[in-house]
Amino acid sequence: MKIHRERIEFETTTQIEFVDITDRVGEIVERSGVREGQVTVFVPHTTMGIAINHNEPLLLQDFMRILYRVVPVDDQYSHDLFELRRGAKSDGRSNGHSHCKQLLLGAGETLLIERGKIILSDLQSVFVVEFDGARKRDVVVQVMGE
Repeated sequence: MKIHRERIEFETTTQIEFVDITDRVGEIVERSGVREGQVTVFVPHTTMGIAINHNEPLLLQDFMRILYRVVPVDDQYSHDLFELRRGAKSDGRSNGHSHCKQLLLGAGETLLIERGKIILSDLQSVFVVEFDGARKRDVVVQVMGE
């Protein structure tokens, strides 16, 4: 069994942002030489998530609106009370909402590979979803199989 791992690096520019990485993941699968297997896309950040859905601009606006409604930025999050968390390392961001949004999506997805290609429908794309931008970010892509 082959195992191939690469990182995708990018920068986000807005607080919530859907970044389509489908083509980049597909290129990594091709470079791996795996014809049958799996590819896992993992976000090593606690304020980002992974989603698979349709890349349609108005639908992405709907997703953002729902995320803001379910986990509002202006709610009170205990995480944001830095003065109560003695010794906690903080980058100074009040981002409790970002951590909560990530909990809804999760940090990874595993997709199947058949004949050297990711199995996705024509309407599906792989998104990294930023909840705490703008930032420099990365995603780990691991391909396993024969």
